[in-house]
Amino acid sequence: MEELVKEKLFIFDLDGTLYEGTDHFDYYAKRLLLDVPKESHEAYWKDYERMKAGEHPVSIGKAYDSKNDAILTVDPMTLTVVEAVDWEGNSLKDVEEQYGEQQIQFDFKNVIAIGDGWWLPCACAIHYGVKECYPRYVETKDYMSSDAFELEKIPGLAPFLKNLKDQATVVLLTNSDEDDVARLLRELELTGLFHEVVTSAQKPTKTKHYFEELVKKYNVEGNQVVSIGDNFINEIAPALLMGMKAVYISDHAKVADHHDLMQVKNMTEWMEQMKPLFK
Repeated sequence: MEELVKEKLFIFDLDGTLYEGTDHFDYYAKRLLLDVPKESHEAYWKDYERMKAGEHPVSIGKAYDSKNDAILTVDPMTLTVVEAVDWEGNSLKDVEEQYGEQQIQFDFKNVIAIGDGWWLPCACAIHYGVKECYPRYVETKDYMSSDAFELEKIPGLAPFLKNLKDQATVVLLTNSDEDDVARLLRELELTGLFHEVVTSAQKPTKTKHYFEELVKKYNVEGNQVVSIGDNFINEIAPALLMGMKAVYISDHAKVADHHDLMQVKNMTEWMEQMKPLFK
């Protein structure tokens, strides 16, 4: 990615990308716990803690098939199922055969991409009998907008985005709704730093659709676009498959090797590497 500074369009994710911290995920997990049958409370929380520690079959980068209660290992570039296991990690060959070589379709309910910390407690809750996670997600978002919660701002992010906006087109593409995004941008002091803000994007289902629209709108080639995000399936794999470049923000093990992919632990690390752009 030596030529990253020459790109014309930068597409940013919001949650998990432009602010840090994980306390809100734990809050979400605790709210979901209220819907878990009491006899499963201890098991639910134990499994959630194991997920966060990387000691459970459900982990960032996997997918969860709620219908079969199966954890899927998905090839990040072809989006085909490589392996299916049960909650304890035992092989489920019959589930693997159901998917075959076809590209997996994520729908947020039946087949869930575990792309970031929001989906760990959700998958865990569904396993333990919770039918709907979204109401508790909304409660968590409300909590995040209250005085009881403080966002962890990324030092230097605002001037970095301002400098970047002066030299390229900068777009925010997020699954969060319009009101939530407006509030978050105000709190993060990032309002006005994007040429365009696209909300309720329904990634990964509509990622390719929005990428194609943005490429056409801003009259750029695919290899002049960079997608930046913390969810490989939502933001990174679609970009690479479309000939774009991508910056994957994750402190987990390297997901894939690709000449147009850069993986960094956080935004701060990437901003440091981008400093030559502003000299």
